[in-house]
Formats: sequence, structure tokens, C-alpha cells
Amino acid sequence: MNEKTALVLIDLQKESNFGIDRMEEVVNNSKQIIEECRASNIPIIYTRQINRFDGIGLSKEEPLNEDGTPYYYNSNSDQIEIFDQIKPEDHDVVIDKYRWSAFHATSLDLMLRNLGVTDLLIGGVVTDGCLMTSVFDAYFRDYHIHLVEDMCAATNEGAHMSALATMGNWVYNLKLYNTENMVKKLKGEPHSYWEANEADSLQFTPETLREHYKKMTQY
Repeated sequence: MNEKTALVLIDLQKESNFGIDRMEEVVNNSKQIIEECRASNIPIIYTRQINRFDGIGLSKEEPLNEDGTPYYYNSNSDQIEIFDQIKPEDHDVVIDKYRWSAFHATSLDLMLRNLGVTDLLIGGVVTDGCLMTSVFDAYFRDYHIHLVEDMCAATNEGAHMSALATMGNWVYNLKLYNTENMVKKLKGEPHSYWEANEADSLQFTPETLREHYKKMTQY
């Protein structure tokens, strides 16, 4: 990848209340990508979703425990911490956020532009929530999107597939990889990826969603 690339990892935190599908695989794949990015001196940026334990700044109707504290990403718990296997190093950037998109009311765009970044290598959770809203906001800010599909996950397969297909339809510069092909790209080796040949090319229905998903992920 070019020298204007950064790796952005969305919410790879210990929060367990979601029951995210394939989380162990996501962490292992992220570890591979992180190692390759470090070897290539590509900046690494982590985001953390935070919900203040005292309720200040929570989204409307945010799920709460019986005692009124946030059910997810409680700032008074270790659930907000990045997984130990892929924890940030001192020179990495960590962005705390209070809404789904990593760009909403954060310094992420400032950091990326200060680094001269034009291309985002991105993955994280959940595919249909914080990851997808961050991808759309990155696209709206004119970044080129390189999404690593198996570095993303949702609470169920249908949500993951439909979110990928939605991004594939409407993020016109999106390129979709798996970990194996992204590692090859980072090493400067021949690799494969999926990209749409026109807008709204994946006109999926509940019955055809899996078929379109297979097309996207057969590199």
C-alpha cells in the first residue's frame, strides 16, 4: 500500500454482552494485519466505544442495567479495553467515541489528515453498526476505503452480509479483501479483491442475499 495509508480498527474491545459472531477469528485476523502494518510503518488507529457510567452523553434509549448504568461499553468496566492480543502500542493512536461513527465528534479526521492519509485499511465491529457508519463517514470525507471483510463481524450472519452488500452498493470506491489477500497487498505481492462495477449492483432480496455475499467474497 502507499505511504498515505492508515489502519483503522473499529471497537475491537472486550465488550461481551453483544455475543458477536466469529469474534475470535476477527481478533486473530486483525493481529495478522496489525503485524504487517507495523512491518510497513503504516500508522495504526484504534477506536473505542465508551458509555459513561454516570449516564452523561448517552445516546437516546441506550440500554441500561437495573441500576441505571449503561449495559454496553460501561466506562467503569474493563469491557471498554482493547483485546490484549492486539492492544495498542505507545505510538499508536486511540480514539474514544461516544456515538457509533468513529468520525462523529472525534479527532479521527484531524489525525488522519495530519498524517497525510488518503487511504483507509479498515475493519472491526459491529459490521452493521459502528463499522458501517464509520465507513460511510470516511467515504463522505473522500477517503479511499479498503475493507477487510473477515476482520469484521456482527451479532449474526445476516446482519454482517446485508451490511457488506449495502456498503458494496453505495460506497463507490470500496475495495473488499479478506485477510489473506490484504496481507499479500501489504507485502507487495499479487492479490485479489472485490469492487462493484456500477452503483447499486447488488440488488439483493432476503432470498438472494447469500448468493450476492458469495460473489463479493470469492476473491
